[in-house]
Amino acid sequence: MKSSIQIGLLWGLMGAQLVLAQATPVNSVTGRVSDPKTTRVQVTDLTRIKQVGGIQLAPDGSSRALYTLTTIEPQTDAPDEFDYRTQIYLSGLKPNSAVALTRGTESARQPVWQPSSNDASQQIAFVRNVKNKPQVFVMPLGGGEAYALTNVPYGVSNPVFSPDGKRLLFTCSVTFAELQNDTLLNPGKRGPLWSVEKPGMSTSAVMGNAGVKPNPDGSLAEVRAYLAKDETDKKAKVITRTNFQGEATTEPMLSFQHVYVIDVREGATPRPVTRGFASYLAPAWMPNGQTILAVTDRDPTQHPDREYDSAIVALAADGSGAATPVLSEAGKSFGNPTPSPSGMLLAYLVGASRDVGFAQLGLANLNGTNAANARQMAFDRAAGSLSWAPMNATAVSRARGQKNAAPAETLYFIAPTNGDVPLYRLNPASGTIDKLTTPERGITAFAADQSRLVYATTAVADPSALEMASVSGQNPQVLEQPNAGWLTGKALSYPEKRVYTNSKGQAIDYWIMKPAGLQAGRTYPLVLNMHGGPTAMWGPGEASMWHELQYLCAQGYGVVYANPRGSGGYGQAFQRANVRDWGTGPAEDVLAAATVAARETWVDTTRQVITGGSYAGYLTAWIVAHDNRFKAAFAQRGVYDLTTFMGEGNAWNLVPNYFGLPWEAGAKAILDANSPYSFVQNIKTPLLIKHGENDLRTGIIQSEMLYKSLKILNRPVEYVRMPGATHELSRSGNVRQRIDRLLRIWEFFERFVGEPAPGARVK
Repeated sequence: MKSSIQIGLLWGLMGAQLVLAQATPVNSVTGRVSDPKTTRVQVTDLTRIKQVGGIQLAPDGSSRALYTLTTIEPQTDAPDEFDYRTQIYLSGLKPNSAVALTRGTESARQPVWQPSSNDASQQIAFVRNVKNKPQVFVMPLGGGEAYALTNVPYGVSNPVFSPDGKRLLFTCSVTFAELQNDTLLNPGKRGPLWSVEKPGMSTSAVMGNAGVKPNPDGSLAEVRAYLAKDETDKKAKVITRTNFQGEATTEPMLSFQHVYVIDVREGATPRPVTRGFASYLAPAWMPNGQTILAVTDRDPTQHPDREYDSAIVALAADGSGAATPVLSEAGKSFGNPTPSPSGMLLAYLVGASRDVGFAQLGLANLNGTNAANARQMAFDRAAGSLSWAPMNATAVSRARGQKNAAPAETLYFIAPTNGDVPLYRLNPASGTIDKLTTPERGITAFAADQSRLVYATTAVADPSALEMASVSGQNPQVLEQPNAGWLTGKALSYPEKRVYTNSKGQAIDYWIMKPAGLQAGRTYPLVLNMHGGPTAMWGPGEASMWHELQYLCAQGYGVVYANPRGSGGYGQAFQRANVRDWGTGPAEDVLAAATVAARETWVDTTRQVITGGSYAGYLTAWIVAHDNRFKAAFAQRGVYDLTTFMGEGNAWNLVPNYFGLPWEAGAKAILDANSPYSFVQNIKTPLLIKHGENDLRTGIIQSEMLYKSLKILNRPVEYVRMPGATHELSRSGNVRQRIDRLLRIWEFFERFVGEPAPGARVK
């Protein structure tokens, strides 16, 4: 199942808590930061950032909440290496009341409460690895050890208790080969309804190899079994599918997500709810506890790589019967089915299956599993993390006794908006959507009940904290600040928002950050830093960039960043404004921001540099091929030739969605005109190119091609490859490599702008 819906996945933007940025001593000759290390953000502070997530309020309405805390811990046997660890905490919803429920070297994640009216018997479930396979554990909060509820060879994820708390659903990812031989998921060991697309071979012939003894000198069937064993033993990869590139390695074999249900007791056996060669995503219990909603391919006879439409279906929780369509429409992708507590309403996301844009918030009336009056909300932003506030039994009974849903049915969600990620509330009866949180902050996780909101925030002053407010967002208070200790006394730079009107009449938001400890009368270099996507959105507290931006400012650089046309968070029309125009238009927007920022009295205009990753790696190369103002550039994990990108990255659908397929009339000329590689001979700016060697989202050959061409042209270029790294290196991945990346940015720029140029203005 594939969808081209462009949904920006953000870590969140700004919070409200502020700490004072202390003045920082500056070298009187160079104007660069020379303060003691304890007062400025260091590169190794990356390892100190702790992130709050996974918030779950107690279902009984008591003042308790679960949340997770992810930290970066040094490896005991390798001091330069680090591990990511996540543990579960229990908050009493009072400041500094949290206690750790789990600990140790194995992470615990995805915590969920078991519905129960008896505090003494209250339990939670969570996921923890056992022999490198994630399994569901159950922990009694009244005392006692956690025990493993599952022991599934495929590993499990996404546990959700049934409404009565007696059962629990979870999902497993199963490969084609595993599914072939699993008699529960594939009774009769049948083949898929769609063609496996092996030329000259039917699906039945492929499946017929099972049980045949491999023999290289045997019959054709035995030879085929021998060749299949070579694939299993990783001696060969046979690729017949379109989407064979994963994030870190090629994936010639399809995988399928299946839903299971298990009784909540030791020794219970899980039962599959779904079967066959199809995936079932985002499963959710209906309030009756007898039905589960999930998302699957609209047409089960189509190869999953070729089916772009998806539907919401109903499944019997006991695994009987076939899936029943709830919402399905040609050309549409449906997702995130979220039934209301009364079971009378269904919130979901829906969008065009193949287009530039984002899924929009939808709402439908439910009568059992029959959906009616499906409508899209008048909300031009990409909603996510849909969650209904729970209702008590009386309110549910009252709602079910009325023709329309009771006002108590309240939906909460978050959405990137103009540089922020606020928390919103929808009243289904009126259709009113209210923004609940204040500007210049981001909500990265949340939970709601009838009396409170508990959420994780990100802000310039604090990259991650736990807060609580009323259901209307009023009277917020901080519950936990896990980063407060190491942040004390740090000199932070606070972004200043500006707006530019581009040649299309669009308002472009951008922000300027001053060097930490800026001293009057001195000038500093300026970094133009750009976001990828191209549908991402940055803002003053964007969590994934918090450390990088603060580190650059701590090193004595000013930073400017913008949300050019094509960015998320500004509506469908704005996000589509870069269709067939990845270079010229967005470059206008970001360069206009850089031009205004360079007029600041503290900027040395002779010391400007530029960087960006992914789509912004593309934009970095495009700009230095068309503009010579920058003294140095750093292009990260970018795409530089759009036609070859069709074969080199798993994000290849961006090409047909934005430009058309290369063999379509006129498309090739547009692709060439929008490819930085077409202008490689114009690049004279010193350029550092970086790519992860396991990056299959954009494809490492893109960077090899750009680097080799610049070397042939004898241009100043350097190339850094990160062994084992994927596309996500700047946000996750090996911590040592993440530190290396930041140091290389600074070290490379210092070669060209490390000292004021002769005659630079000093004010």
